Amino acid sequence: MGPVLSLFFIVALPFLGALVPGLMNRAGRAACAGVTFTVTLTAFIGLLTNLPQVLRGDVVMARVDWMPQLGLNMTLMLDGLGFFFALLILGIGLLIIAYARHYLSRDDNMGQFFTYLLLFQGAMVGIVLSDNILLLLVFWELTSLSSFLLIGYWKHLPEGRQGARMALTVTGMGGLAMIGGMLILGQIAGSYDLSVILQNRELIQADPMYLPALILILLGCFTKSAQFPFHFWLPHAMAAPTPVSAYLHSATMVKAGIFLMARMWPVLSGTPEWFVIVTTAGLITMVLGAVIALFKHDLKALLAFSTVSHLGLITMLLGTGTAFGAMAAVFHILNHATFKAALFMSAGIVDHETHTRDIRRLGGLGKLMPVTFAIVTLAALSMAGIPFLNGFLSKEMMLEEANHTVLFNTPWLVPAVATFGSLFSAAYCFRLIGHTFLGPVRDDYPSNPHDPNTGLWMPPAILVVLVVAIGVAPFLAEPFVKTVTASLLGDAADVPKNYFKIWHGLVPALYMSIIAVVGGLVLMVVYNPLQKLWDVAPRPEAKTIFEALVEAVARSAKTVIHSSHNGAFTRYATIATVAIVLAGYYAWTTGTVGPATRDIQAAGPVPLAGWAMLVAATVGLVLLHRNRFLALILIGIVGLMVSVGFVYLSAPDLAMTQFTVEVVTIILLLLALNFLPNKTPVESTVLRRLRDGGVAVLGGLATFALAYHYMLRDPVAASISEFHLANSYKGGGGTNVVNVILVDFRGFDTYGEIIVLGIAALLIYALTETLLSGPVRARLLNRVPDQPRAGDMHPMMMVVLTRVIMPVVLMVGFYIFLRGHNEPGGGFIAGLIVSIGVVMQYMASGFNWATARLKYPYHGVIGAGVLVAGFTGIGSWFVAKPFLTSDFTYVRIPPFYKFELATAALFDVGVFLAVVGAVMLSLESFSRLARRAGAQDSEHPMDIDPSRDDSDDAHNAPTAPVKEGN
Repeated sequence: MGPVLSLFFIVALPFLGALVPGLMNRAGRAACAGVTFTVTLTAFIGLLTNLPQVLRGDVVMARVDWMPQLGLNMTLMLDGLGFFFALLILGIGLLIIAYARHYLSRDDNMGQFFTYLLLFQGAMVGIVLSDNILLLLVFWELTSLSSFLLIGYWKHLPEGRQGARMALTVTGMGGLAMIGGMLILGQIAGSYDLSVILQNRELIQADPMYLPALILILLGCFTKSAQFPFHFWLPHAMAAPTPVSAYLHSATMVKAGIFLMARMWPVLSGTPEWFVIVTTAGLITMVLGAVIALFKHDLKALLAFSTVSHLGLITMLLGTGTAFGAMAAVFHILNHATFKAALFMSAGIVDHETHTRDIRRLGGLGKLMPVTFAIVTLAALSMAGIPFLNGFLSKEMMLEEANHTVLFNTPWLVPAVATFGSLFSAAYCFRLIGHTFLGPVRDDYPSNPHDPNTGLWMPPAILVVLVVAIGVAPFLAEPFVKTVTASLLGDAADVPKNYFKIWHGLVPALYMSIIAVVGGLVLMVVYNPLQKLWDVAPRPEAKTIFEALVEAVARSAKTVIHSSHNGAFTRYATIATVAIVLAGYYAWTTGTVGPATRDIQAAGPVPLAGWAMLVAATVGLVLLHRNRFLALILIGIVGLMVSVGFVYLSAPDLAMTQFTVEVVTIILLLLALNFLPNKTPVESTVLRRLRDGGVAVLGGLATFALAYHYMLRDPVAASISEFHLANSYKGGGGTNVVNVILVDFRGFDTYGEIIVLGIAALLIYALTETLLSGPVRARLLNRVPDQPRAGDMHPMMMVVLTRVIMPVVLMVGFYIFLRGHNEPGGGFIAGLIVSIGVVMQYMASGFNWATARLKYPYHGVIGAGVLVAGFTGIGSWFVAKPFLTSDFTYVRIPPFYKFELATAALFDVGVFLAVVGAVMLSLESFSRLARRAGAQDSEHPMDIDPSRDDSDDAHNAPTAPVKEGN
């Protein structure tokens, strides 16, 4: 498998695999976990096949161009940093899957859980392997959405739903900010590819938009990695199942922000802005998380705030901007992933066996759960920074870097704060061990505790083996950590030469570490009084502040929405019209409009007469719009005058389309008016009508002014019409440019339009169903017409005329369809012409007579049209052409002249069928309303209404003899 396929395979496999667990749900829990494990293991092995190149310092690239003009490409990059994070995501993911198989209960939907997990896994792998920042942003948002599903997996828990919403809100808002920063960064560098951006450090940092881009990108990183002041969402995500918590806190989700800071380190770090913002946020988060963690009684809450603290530690190291700080950050990311995943899984074991996570109800578990006790003790001591465990090594490196960092011109500030945070970190680790596992065995556990089966303790035990191995033999991890650091720094020559070893001598970092450990033990001695002080001390509650802020924003949004979106179309039109006019006026007054380059042409008497008629119809419509019938007639006049205008301006295709559309819509609207009162009520006040009239006049004058000034000036850019005129025949095989555009150059637009047209007809049908089955049904049955109906339901002359012209209409429609590629016509116009002919049959002979002769349902006609057009477009794929690429040729069949065969004709057939089906389905819907309303009809056209008796024979008809009684 080549590198291109390998990288795409690694990213795509979790998404494809997410389809499988749900299908395996019925096969059992083991089957669901097995296929999920197999998918992740396959991606993991695919990743490892690239290890030799990564260790050599090579960068594996895979690229598929999508829309290179916009910078949208599927570009993947695997270097040391990406390999490191992908290794954590997939490697720890394997252990989480094995652990979740035994942790989740039989009531949990295993297939759903593993589907969400694989989606999340794929999004995380996509982030760390993306080279294109736009692609990275897509995966970034996918992590927010998939983590929302994972955190809220236990939907029956209110805290689960709340934690999921909080996580999505905070990380989603940060993601929106990051999108802006990334776009700015791409514009500065002139490319959206990270491999290009990372080579333009000086260009980016010298640009005036560097600081806005930095702040926006850091907002995305800080929210995702729970940095102050966005730290509060992470502990509330603990309502998720423990496997989710372990995965999110150790190798994924929160590490996404850390990864992005590390990835952008070569171009964003090294400036005073980066140093102050990132280092300060990291220090505050480190201390705040450690202090809060000490006083948490819930095991998962304690570990959650410890994660916040350690993420702050890593952020602080990246913020220093030095190579040694970057290397220490990489090393601690590795160490934190091992001991934190082990601790979370162990907390899940305690909860699973004792049915509680409250430390106050625990204690003495070391004797009852010795295996779990050993795992937790080693992992927690590593987190506390005790020698011969991996956490000690990276903590020493952190303290060494802090000792050389000067913030706000105060040399002692960073070392003191780092030591203070490490002190509380050691304290909560000692509390985790002592208050949970040490002390006497209790007799009031909620459940009888004991070590679980191997499936639960083996995954964290494997991680603890790494904790001890790296702590005892740090040289095992050194080459890999330095390879990753070289990838982070961008140059292997910048990697510090320091050796990873347990003893560095009597250096300041050692004394700081001793102070932290001893201070942590002292805090444990005085823990009880400290806890009482903590409980009574006033302090802001982040959750309360967040909920109040969300409520205030929602309340403000409701106020704005209810005042502007009240369901009145006039208000929407007013706001939109005024906004457009003001924006246009601002653009016009501040722009650079040149002088007029064209003269005004003289208007002849015919255009002036047409314009006068158009104005008269428009004015009449304004004055008489409350009379629905007159308004409809005037609208028809306006439409017909527009058709005449198209004819005058040499646009026969548009004229034919406009004319046929007018005929069809007028008929359908007349049928609709049959169910409405003739007059519309007066609902607006005089002031409101004056306001609406003023806005309408303003919009009309603005449109007139724009058109007037535009037509007096030559266009700035060349018109695309020249391309269409030059390529219509040789590219599309037709001389009618309009039709070639519709079925070839912009065939995708036309395809979308016929789908929308079909949807509109189906909506009319659905609304009709609702009216016939809802409360309106009674009103239809009891409806009394405004005017007496005509005596002749089906006038003879109209019936005969429509029967005679129907074949002619079909012939004309067929002719218009065939000539459309080279002359005015086409499938759309032909469909409207045929629709008019069928509509006339309904009008003349009645809907009962026409429906009885209906052979094909109109729903099916619409569907057939869309399918024919779609399959025509798909056919181009078989010859490696884009969707809807047409082809044509000329053939000669004696004795006929040579004629053209074009695939566009099949597409036009689809358009024809969709138009006919949509129009007739709308007509049938109205006819069904009429039948329900009690309109009389007959299946025998040319009948006379039996309620009338106008013949002389009726008076002269013999009467039946009357029998006389006896």
